[in-house]
Amino acid sequence: MAVINRIAGFADEMVTWRRHLHQNPELGFDCHETAAFVVERLRAFGVDHIEEGIAQTGVVAVINGRGEGPVIGLRADMDALPIEESSGVEWSSEAQGKMHACGHDGHTTMLLGAAKYLAETRNFAGKVALIFQPAEEGPGGGKVMVEEGILERYNVAQVYALHTMPGVEPGGFHTVAGPVMAAVDTFHIDIHGKGGHGAYPHETCDPVIAAASMVQAIQSIVSRNHYARDELVVSVTQIHTGSAENIIPDKAYINGTIRTFDEKVQDMVWRRLEGLVAGQAASYDVEAKLTIDRGYPATVNDAEKMEFAAEIAREVSGADQVKTDREPEMGAEDFSYMLEQRPGAYLFLGQGDGPALHHPGFDFNDDVAPVGASFFARLVERAQPLG
Repeated sequence: MAVINRIAGFADEMVTWRRHLHQNPELGFDCHETAAFVVERLRAFGVDHIEEGIAQTGVVAVINGRGEGPVIGLRADMDALPIEESSGVEWSSEAQGKMHACGHDGHTTMLLGAAKYLAETRNFAGKVALIFQPAEEGPGGGKVMVEEGILERYNVAQVYALHTMPGVEPGGFHTVAGPVMAAVDTFHIDIHGKGGHGAYPHETCDPVIAAASMVQAIQSIVSRNHYARDELVVSVTQIHTGSAENIIPDKAYINGTIRTFDEKVQDMVWRRLEGLVAGQAASYDVEAKLTIDRGYPATVNDAEKMEFAAEIAREVSGADQVKTDREPEMGAEDFSYMLEQRPGAYLFLGQGDGPALHHPGFDFNDDVAPVGASFFARLVERAQPLG
């Protein structure tokens, strides 16, 4: 791997940063200590400008290059997950019920590593905006940072991000042009019937059988209402009703998730859910209310920027380590809001075998942090070369 020598030289320092972050996870927008740690490092590096408190705890730092030019944005997420860690590593989480199970400690470390190198060398024109974002795991810090105007305020012309990926060879890069991660929506169905004694069902309007019928009908959306080559997931994930074996309840609740890449497919699912819920409710003489919460949009890579990023990845890791035809993921990512506003690319960085993301045994592979930092640094130098 063509890791930048200077970055390789402070790899041990990056390990220290990452393990400190791993031991001290924070959730959602409540990333105060994490942001303070990031800002302390950035000030020590000598960056030119720091803005704090964006989306409550987000940070944007600017490093000026040696000449006039555009601004390139690099983003890392900082938040952890509400999971009790079971990895057993010495640097395990010290916060009960919280852990970095998705590698955001590594993402932050890689961007800090790039920041240290770029602030020292400044072998680029224009500026780089370093975006440290809270609440990727929910409810969407990327959206809030965009709404608070960071892309306009810092004149960001293009934007890039990395995400660690278990099961991909260490230092390997995987990505694809177009949709790379799905849009996510959540549906809620509240059913109101008439309860009663389980021995006298004819005196009730049973919400349980209505809920069961709705769940079965919802499965037909994927099997019968969409083109088989259009990626789509509709999953019922919760059903809550009842309190005893001899009581037919008054209410039932159904919850689930929708994953799409195409807005037409998304619209079709919403429309069919409305029809199915209303129809099943009428069939069983109950009332039903459908609520759909629109979540993160699909993460869509600009084809030209993706290929440029892949070229940089090949320089860092070698051509045989870069895959540009990865199947899109059905998971979601709020970097999508930034890619809706600016061209750019989102890539996965392999960390080797081990527990999956969001698993209590997960731990970021420190060996690949210099790879990610080198990728970010080379990206800036190649995108905005000195005259």
